[in-house]
Amino acid sequence: MKRLLWLLLLVPLCMQGRTFKVANATVSYDKTESPQVIRAISDLKHDIAMVTGSAGSGASQIIVGTYGSKTIKQLIAKGVLKDKDLRGRWESYVISITNEKQPRLVIAGSDKRGTIYGIYDVSQRIGVSPWYWWADVPVTQNPDAAVECDYYASGEPSVKYRGIFINDEDWGLKPWAAKTFEKELGDIGPKTYAKVCELLLRLKANMLAPAMHSCTGAFYSHPESQQVADAYGIMITTSHCEPLLFNNAAESEWNKQRDGEWNYETNSATILKKLDDRIRDTKAFDNIYTMGLRGLHDEAMKGSTNPKDRARTLENVFAKQREILEKYKEKKATQLPQIFVPYKETLDIYDAGLRVPDDITLVWPDDNYGYMKRVSNSREQQRSGGSGVYYHLSYCGVPHDNLWIFSTAPMLMYEELLKAYTAGADRYWLLNVGDIKPMEIETQMFMDMAYNFKQFSYDNANAYQAEWLAKVFGQQHQEAFQHILDNYYRLAWDRKPEFMGYEMEWDTPEYARLYDTDFSFETGTAQKRLVDYQNICFAYDAIEQALAPEQRPALFEMLGYAVHSAYQMNRKFLYAQANHETGNVLYAEQCRDANRQINLLLERYNTQLGGKWNLMMSEVTPGYTALYHQMPTLTNRPTTAYRLPDNQRHPEFEHQINLGGLDVKAPFRLLTGMGTDWQVLQMGQPLDQKASGSINIPIPSLPASADSIQLCISVVPMWPVSTDRSNRLAVSIDQGKAATLENKFKEWGREWKIQILENRKDFVLTLPLDKARGQHVITLSIVDPGQIVQKITYQPVLKQ
Repeated sequence: MKRLLWLLLLVPLCMQGRTFKVANATVSYDKTESPQVIRAISDLKHDIAMVTGSAGSGASQIIVGTYGSKTIKQLIAKGVLKDKDLRGRWESYVISITNEKQPRLVIAGSDKRGTIYGIYDVSQRIGVSPWYWWADVPVTQNPDAAVECDYYASGEPSVKYRGIFINDEDWGLKPWAAKTFEKELGDIGPKTYAKVCELLLRLKANMLAPAMHSCTGAFYSHPESQQVADAYGIMITTSHCEPLLFNNAAESEWNKQRDGEWNYETNSATILKKLDDRIRDTKAFDNIYTMGLRGLHDEAMKGSTNPKDRARTLENVFAKQREILEKYKEKKATQLPQIFVPYKETLDIYDAGLRVPDDITLVWPDDNYGYMKRVSNSREQQRSGGSGVYYHLSYCGVPHDNLWIFSTAPMLMYEELLKAYTAGADRYWLLNVGDIKPMEIETQMFMDMAYNFKQFSYDNANAYQAEWLAKVFGQQHQEAFQHILDNYYRLAWDRKPEFMGYEMEWDTPEYARLYDTDFSFETGTAQKRLVDYQNICFAYDAIEQALAPEQRPALFEMLGYAVHSAYQMNRKFLYAQANHETGNVLYAEQCRDANRQINLLLERYNTQLGGKWNLMMSEVTPGYTALYHQMPTLTNRPTTAYRLPDNQRHPEFEHQINLGGLDVKAPFRLLTGMGTDWQVLQMGQPLDQKASGSINIPIPSLPASADSIQLCISVVPMWPVSTDRSNRLAVSIDQGKAATLENKFKEWGREWKIQILENRKDFVLTLPLDKARGQHVITLSIVDPGQIVQKITYQPVLKQ
């Protein structure tokens, strides 16, 4: 009876639908709370004051605590909190409102970061966006701001370690920090990193790979930066080329004249001494350690070029690095978070038989353009260290820089990360964000996936960003946001704005020059592209004009700058092409005007809000060898000097199959949000080795005189999921003999470069028709599950 009465007393404490007004609330916590939690509490007080206009001094109370503290123990005993939601859980939290005459809001975490995430969750519930500072999302004044809660338990994050890599900061973050935000230091330093760390916590991330180019002072050259990260509770990780937190790209860290060659085979003592010193100096902090070795910065290992010899060298490096970690961290290496990133040539070493200690997390990279190069096979999925991903939104390298504006299709990001996550990549997700801006909405999506991957699906991934923007700027704009984003990403899928000059960087003179595009004024694809861009610019302008003035800068930073800049970059090159084809000087003036508009957009970005973001958008050509920011040469007479080589032109035919109109059944699936026409046919799940089957595609009427058909089948240029798989599908006509199509390429080869720049691989083949059939049919059959067909065009071949 006593137990029943006790339970009845507890029931009201967990009732749903309570409301807690935060204005004037006093925030209380135990003195035993960590400094990181206490610092986040100060942010909560600041956020409440921003929203309500009132500082916390009233009778209402917000209780903040971490599992194990006296207050949290008491609340668990009273039934306000459930022990199972906190005990032994990683970075989890509970938000609850007590059933008392004077209700209290409770924020409880399983550990310090769990508590911090709970704090920032409350901030977001009352109207403070994670991007309130980094993207200037305005905070609406609301003296009645309240938390409505029916006992929310967050559960554990989908991915254990989640964060960003600030990279290629030369043209944005570095000049902005050095000359606008952190002038006193003249560098990216603790003041900048404090803002970065706050953003990460508000996005429920827990790690940061700091900027590491030689233009920037090495992270540890400003000791306060590490202290700032620790004060926020952010772990420091490093890129694939920074072993044991050591940045050899910075001359202050490694100087050839002083230290010799970065060659482990000939200079191991000096290298190991550097690594030893770094771990000794950072032993007090929580870090994630990059294991192994590459060359200086992003170069390959020095010494033997034989992958098997390199593998033996790296195995020795692993052993020495783990000795260093155990000496200073005073733990077994198996208890410390370590990663190995088989990036570029290091993947060849791994495939040559490299033995990576089982507890080290394998972090699989994409190919720098959004396509995962590998995911864990069945054997690798059994490793105690698990696996993770290193994914790019921004990249400086071959075949072309992608540093300027965001352009990674949301569905592509989801589809590729789904492959990795399904194969067990739940330990570590690192996102290369370049300069952070203007990658805000893509960063938000990636971090939300890393935190709660199960909330995403094929059905909602493409709609996520529009829904997120609508929550920020008004639900009435969601449909327009979807229209803008769908067309913006679709146009970038065919050709990213940075790629419109059709040059290939770090290539032979034949390819490393500006060319006219593959879009045609003769067939109308060039005009249509310009009209489509113009339409989404009009749609964007309509939304911006409908917003309150204080909302417009944020939308321009996150969306408008990219949409309008992409349009003008296309105008610049397409009108230059029209000028080359006709010699018409009016087209030349349109090209010049587009370049002026790009500069005006840059000026608006750098001067709005009193110049807060001045120099964040670069006035210098992004990258080292890119040409797309330059003006094309213009002419007053027709010329073919800039005509694109035939090997880079699409071999499409006049007639097209409507993939969206197909009757599709499992294991086939139609995906919206990828491909040249924004709908693709996925042929089974990539990791389902048992997937099989065919789909029949009726061909619209063909002339009776046709005895064969030419097909152009365009596929999405993904990588095989493992070394024992390929990229194959089979195609036949009228149940005749099937032809196997295999997209086999070599990274850095010409075929791969063209595929990356075009987001497609085209197969052209001719197959005979069965003349006895009335309705001709294309049959696509699964060979390697997961292949994605994005376009099918055809033309009949008439009997001679």
